[in-house]
Amino acid sequence: MLLEGKVILVTGATTGIGEATARRCVAEGARVMVHGRNLDRAQAVCGDLGPAGAYVLGDLGDPQVCQRVVAATVERFGRIDGVVNNAALTTRSNLETTDPATFDRIIGVNLRAPLLILREAVPHFRRQGGGVVVNIGSINALSGEPNLLAYSAAKGGLMTLSRNLANALAEEGIRVNHLNVGWVATPNEIALKEREGLPPGWQHRVPPEYAPIGRLLAPEEVAAHVVFWLSDQSAPANGVVYELEQYCLIGRNPAKAF
Repeated sequence: MLLEGKVILVTGATTGIGEATARRCVAEGARVMVHGRNLDRAQAVCGDLGPAGAYVLGDLGDPQVCQRVVAATVERFGRIDGVVNNAALTTRSNLETTDPATFDRIIGVNLRAPLLILREAVPHFRRQGGGVVVNIGSINALSGEPNLLAYSAAKGGLMTLSRNLANALAEEGIRVNHLNVGWVATPNEIALKEREGLPPGWQHRVPPEYAPIGRLLAPEEVAAHVVFWLSDQSAPANGVVYELEQYCLIGRNPAKAF
């Protein structure tokens, strides 16, 4: 098993990519601290994980919660070997609608929280002789959709944070890698698109220019990649920005020939 004996903190782990990652980590031998904001969902996930899972609740927009999720992990399991910074807000906003409060809220959860969590986790990594971080980014970090301005800016900042800390911490045996994830059919994404007007079942009828393989990525597929980057098998790779999508993002022209 890839994560035998490891203790992993996964934020935003009660649904979607985070939930799939928590489940895959346990399947690979890890013990997992599940972070979320919904008690019922956290209890449901941890009920399936059994003694290998525990949960901590809180809004990562609050700096004290960022401290608490790490402290709770160490208190429950005695150590922390890895962090998956997955929690994020996908609030829609463009230039006109990104007011100061919206911007600060998205930056607070999507960029500041990962930084604060790592401030708390890194001293434990140092005492243990090393650790590993996987930051969950987005292909929107490369430019982004017009209605995801603040989100894209936050993910761009997270990508630079990953590279910066990878260089800063490398000599201490701490690896930081980053996944820029493409379009994933999470429950939240499916529901959001339906609220925005797409019909039920839209995720099964995505045009091939958006899904060449005939469907969107599944959370479980992303989780498999996350576990690899958490594992020793990905060493010594560090500071890697890995684009997880079903097509090449650079220079791509999805228009069909005419």
